[in-house]
Amino acid sequence: MKRLLGTPWHGRQVAKVCLAVLLLAVVAAEGADTRSLLPALAWVVSGGLALAALGVPRKHFDAVAVAALATSALVTLLTSRLTIRPEHTFGIIESCALLLLITRALRLRPLLRATALAGGALLALTVMFLRLPAYEYHRMSELAVPAIWCAAALMTALGLYLRLLDRYRDRERDAGTQAQRLEYARELHDFVGHHVTAIIAQTRAVRFTSAAGRPPSPEDLDSMLAAIEEAGSQAMQSMRSMVTVLRDPGASASDGTGTTLADLRTLTTGFSRTGTGTTLALDPRLAVGELPPGVATTVHHIVREALTNVRKHAQAATRVTVDVRLAGGTAAPSVRVSVVDDGPAGSGGPGPRSASARSFGQRPRYGLVGLSERVTMVGGTLTAGPRADAGWIVEADIPLPAPLALDTDDRSTATLDA
Repeated sequence: MKRLLGTPWHGRQVAKVCLAVLLLAVVAAEGADTRSLLPALAWVVSGGLALAALGVPRKHFDAVAVAALATSALVTLLTSRLTIRPEHTFGIIESCALLLLITRALRLRPLLRATALAGGALLALTVMFLRLPAYEYHRMSELAVPAIWCAAALMTALGLYLRLLDRYRDRERDAGTQAQRLEYARELHDFVGHHVTAIIAQTRAVRFTSAAGRPPSPEDLDSMLAAIEEAGSQAMQSMRSMVTVLRDPGASASDGTGTTLADLRTLTTGFSRTGTGTTLALDPRLAVGELPPGVATTVHHIVREALTNVRKHAQAATRVTVDVRLAGGTAAPSVRVSVVDDGPAGSGGPGPRSASARSFGQRPRYGLVGLSERVTMVGGTLTAGPRADAGWIVEADIPLPAPLALDTDDRSTATLDA
């Protein structure tokens, strides 16, 4: 059976239909034991509703469950009035369905409503033995009623367990969704905000020089426009990368930068060309050593965000120093990153010394918050704040999982001027 009424069917759906038909057939066979047409039909309806309560969507569960309980009690009452009653069964399939109804009610519904449905199911199960002849009822009730209550207790425990498990899964899923949203926010801020800030800085430079009566020469204007075009192109590339991640969560949001510390030279050179003069002091042991991708990318994010903040908040700064070196002993090595500018007091950065602070004035500082989260994820610490004399400093320590494998010729520190 591949299609039914134009709708494609899958193996699981076919199995469910076959199981439902089989159970209904057993319910009909139990009803036939009444040896009368109307009671048999009543048994089929009662058992069918109990089975339906287990398979209907959640929004219809309450109505079908109440109908099943009321019908079961009514069928028990009518059967107990019959002269000829079933001798071999009291509705075994229906009883099992009512037990499972207790579990589903406790799993899906609010506690008060679930308790009412479970109590109704237990009552219907207890009186169901009245469907048997009187001589069978007294013999069965002594054994079956306690067994039914024990089974109901087990179904109650199972329902409460599934309820707690569903709640745990919901919280886990919400936490995962929130973590994914924060990751997307960090990537969007890092990849796009950096390039847009460069565009704004270049545009302001053209406007300010023109307003001061010193418009740039055609060559300088072409160079500025080329820098704006390049930053805009990089912003579009980063935006396409983020859109790809949103459409396919398995894709990487990285725009290709930050995979090695050697890429820091390109970053600082570009910043120095379009903004404040920047000096990069990079420990050559880190440039040639094998770093974990997460550490290298985090270092790149720290430097980029710090330079972006200098461009936005410390336009009066004349020099920025980026220092990335290997710190700590051989047993516990770490990468120490510091970005320092010499801007006047009050203009160097976007927040108080603690990078976890979320606001400066009335504006949230999502960049430093995102950096703090990134550094924390790799086991490091991040601080940012004004220096004692002048300027602003962003400093981070990121531990390495193991010592770097280096040659003896590489154990020196060099300074690269960007």
